[in-house]
Amino acid sequence: MDGTVLVADDDRTIRTVLTQALTRAGCRVHATSSLTTLMRWVGEGKGDVVISDVMMPDGNGLEMLPKIQQDRPGLPVIVISAQNTIMTAIQAAEAEAYDYLPKPFDLPDLMKRTARALDSRQNMPRAEETEQPERPEELPLVGRTDVMQALYRVVARVMNTDLPVLIWGESGTGKSLIARAIHDFSDRRTLPFVSCTAAELQDLEGPARVLARVKGGTLLIEEIGDIPPEVQARIVQMMDAPGEYVPRFLATSQTDLTQAMEEGALRKDLFYRLSGATLSVPSLRERVDDIELLAENFLAKAEKAGGAPRQLSPDATTILRRYSWPGNVRQLENAIRRLSLTSRAAEITAAEVEQVLGAQPELEPIRGSAVASEKLGASVERHLRRYFDLHGNMLPPAGLYARILKEVELPLIEIALEATGGNQAKCADLLGINRNTLRKKITDLDIQVTRRRKLM
Repeated sequence: MDGTVLVADDDRTIRTVLTQALTRAGCRVHATSSLTTLMRWVGEGKGDVVISDVMMPDGNGLEMLPKIQQDRPGLPVIVISAQNTIMTAIQAAEAEAYDYLPKPFDLPDLMKRTARALDSRQNMPRAEETEQPERPEELPLVGRTDVMQALYRVVARVMNTDLPVLIWGESGTGKSLIARAIHDFSDRRTLPFVSCTAAELQDLEGPARVLARVKGGTLLIEEIGDIPPEVQARIVQMMDAPGEYVPRFLATSQTDLTQAMEEGALRKDLFYRLSGATLSVPSLRERVDDIELLAENFLAKAEKAGGAPRQLSPDATTILRRYSWPGNVRQLENAIRRLSLTSRAAEITAAEVEQVLGAQPELEPIRGSAVASEKLGASVERHLRRYFDLHGNMLPPAGLYARILKEVELPLIEIALEATGGNQAKCADLLGINRNTLRKKITDLDIQVTRRRKLM
């Protein structure tokens, strides 16, 4: 056999047995216990055949089959399951699985079925050989952090509904990209995607012209919070009587529209029509652990466009992580693009990053955000409510208490160390904890301690 097989099963023994048997038969094997990882591999164009269990820790393998067929038409998926019922077999057939085997399965039989599946792929174009169109002006929709993964899950749930979606977040977070992803992976993806502003709806004929362009596709209304009241009334009428072809309505906003509605700046009927589902896109300050991933993405993009290969030094990455990023991902992209052009060596230094960021604007309050005098408890409550809202009707992943404590504890200790010039005895006294406890937390949280002049 020749080809790459993706194996997904939460049983380590089965993964090991299949990996060894398929490798001996001449295959390349990628094995995982996570459906999320499997779907990422499939999306990246990896694999010629998939062997997947049904019940996985993070989902149901059968429910992933339509998405696999959408992303990789014709990719054979062999389903294995300990749920030896007729319904499982029927569901596998209805989901167009290539084959189905109940557990415990006969290994030689599974090997034969895998060989047939590989043969069926030989005359089909491989996904990795198919060039996908790029949109160089767009921000990458990438992120490993919990807050971004939660956002992805909500996007997936609203993708193929007809609910209006309100997408809000700071400037530069990628709101329009989220809207475009909802359209591009929905049932309306073959229909037009039209983005409009208040200016295009200003005159009486504006809504009719916009609807004629959409033709039942997706209509994105940008920055709904900045639209004048008379135009808001036209949008309400447009949503109530869209004509023959009813589009999907999406809207973006930099402001918290609940507050705008309470202040009378936004019509309540428009708000309720648009907020069938609400997506909150996190700022870059709320997803610091994604900064390095995004920076690497931008450097690779610059190299692909003809630039010299560049990488960030560890100290440079640390500075990027500590910056406030008022312009969010868009500002990070511009900074990395400049660094890729001006860096004198293959490795971008901390000094070069500091020079580029020195000319960047300072962090300014975002409209509709909490005022500077807001108490810490109120700020934490607002953040947590936003985090829960991102999960819709689902609960966040288990272990929330430890994650939240770590989010608060890390900056608290870092700032206290900085204030005491890196003196751990004084820092422990300032925090009111034992010095040994502080040392353990510094190790556990991977905090870099540097002796410097005290701030106070």
